[in-house]
Amino acid sequence: MNVSFLQVIVSLLAGIIFIILLTVKFKVHPFFALIVACFITGLGVQLPFAEISSLIKNGFGDVMSKLAIIIVLGTTIGVLLEKNRSTNVMAASILKLVSQKRSSLALSITGFIVGLPIFCDSGYIVLSGINRSLIKRTGMAVATMSISLASGLYAVHCLLPPHPGATAAAATLEVDFGKVILYGILIAIPAMLIGHWWAVYAGKKTKNDNVPAETDEEISTGPKPILAFLPVVIPILLMALKSVLVLDKNKTGFLIDVFAIVGDPAIALAIGVLLAILTGKNSKHSLSFQLSSAVEKAGGILVIIGAGGAFGAVLAATNIGGHFEKNLDLKMLGIWFPFLLTCLIKTAQGSSTVAIITASSIVLPLLPVLGLGSENAKLLTVLAMGAGSMMISHSNDAYFWVISKFSDIDVRNMLRVHSIASVLMGLITMIVVYILSLIIL
Repeated sequence: MNVSFLQVIVSLLAGIIFIILLTVKFKVHPFFALIVACFITGLGVQLPFAEISSLIKNGFGDVMSKLAIIIVLGTTIGVLLEKNRSTNVMAASILKLVSQKRSSLALSITGFIVGLPIFCDSGYIVLSGINRSLIKRTGMAVATMSISLASGLYAVHCLLPPHPGATAAAATLEVDFGKVILYGILIAIPAMLIGHWWAVYAGKKTKNDNVPAETDEEISTGPKPILAFLPVVIPILLMALKSVLVLDKNKTGFLIDVFAIVGDPAIALAIGVLLAILTGKNSKHSLSFQLSSAVEKAGGILVIIGAGGAFGAVLAATNIGGHFEKNLDLKMLGIWFPFLLTCLIKTAQGSSTVAIITASSIVLPLLPVLGLGSENAKLLTVLAMGAGSMMISHSNDAYFWVISKFSDIDVRNMLRVHSIASVLMGLITMIVVYILSLIIL
């Protein structure tokens, strides 16, 4: 197969354009859009049809072997915490620690913590009752409170496992999950704060309508606070401790061996699931229903991630990295390339998950060309793509409409407050990643 650089670029762009067209204009499920893109790109560079089919199967299977269990367990924790009202208990506990004047910041922190195991759209829906209640009590602007909550959820959703985009990117680039979580949490904090700041600043110009409040009794029901936090905190601690303790691969010992096992993402998340079951008061029937619901929800995510892996396998077969190395000096862009690429895909088609999965497939063969082949560079590349997947959240993003509909914010104010907040969050995150790259690369 002897194809030109131009042919490779045109084929890649055709594949990306088809993903955007099919998902945005024709509302086709991302799984089918990504599979179609595999054939368009593959045939465009003269790969045989049978070889493309084989690459799709291998790429899909490779990603499933790495991520299936992790995504299912992470989704299960989120569903269980939502159903047993642990999320509400966590929110109420955080709100007690701050004054009423800082209730918007408390909502951001609540979103940040609750969002660790729960997808941002689900988390927003779960916490919308508390949001309405606080708006009623404090009289603060709906946009200020709502976008503060949304920013906390969004920051961790785009940057941290077990959320599907960050998880898939870490697996694709073979980056330790514990390290992504450690650095991701630190980087997500300024993203959350800048989103909260903009919500406070821009939200002042919006007015409140009557917002029905959820009762104190409804908010307070659930497990005790310490039990509510355990399923979230314990898995994160285990994965983080494993990453810290196993930094030196030559060191051995009983403690290191133990954390090498319990800090494995699948084991740590399984412990989180067990804790979520034990802390909730579920009947046998309701527990069975919740577990089934979690598996079904995870299935929809997994097929997208698997299709992203298939697209990556096809791209790798085109030798796109070699073509870029010969024809362009991408090294001058370095860590900014994965950010800009993910930002472009996210803005065009709306889904942060699809954006980061697609971008990671494209970036993987380009890592040597970009000068990002080291372990630390791959870690920062995952975080840079997470930053890119934040922006720009607008009318083609499902999360945009979840916030709008559940908080009764009109489109004009959503664009002025939420969309600009997403831009600021992405930029501040990338600036922090770039500063880190100057220190550790």
